[in-house]
Amino acid sequence: MIISPAYAQAAGAASAGGPGFLVQILPLVLIFGVFYLLIIRPQSKRMKEHKAKIEAVQKGNQVVTGGGLVGKVTKVEPEFVEVELGPNMKVKAVKSTLTDVIDPVAKPAND
Repeated sequence: MIISPAYAQAAGAASAGGPGFLVQILPLVLIFGVFYLLIIRPQSKRMKEHKAKIEAVQKGNQVVTGGGLVGKVTKVEPEFVEVELGPNMKVKAVKSTLTDVIDPVAKPAND
């Protein structure tokens, strides 16, 4: 049986290709691990905290809407909240569009 040099070279490369593949894939795995630890995990943690804060909104809380309006919650429904922006000026907002619940005892940043 005659073995051509091309066939012998291909057979030798196939047996040595196993560790080479691992060396090539290792940087990709490390990059994904860094992205997960530095970007994906903290972002998902912030999203969970924000969702819990919005679900816990109650009557009397001061909130900021997605449009930047600040008001006091007067009524809470499962999907909506009624926000009083000024005297006799109430608007109905979708609960998921609230961006923040302001702590009433927190001191302003400028003081």
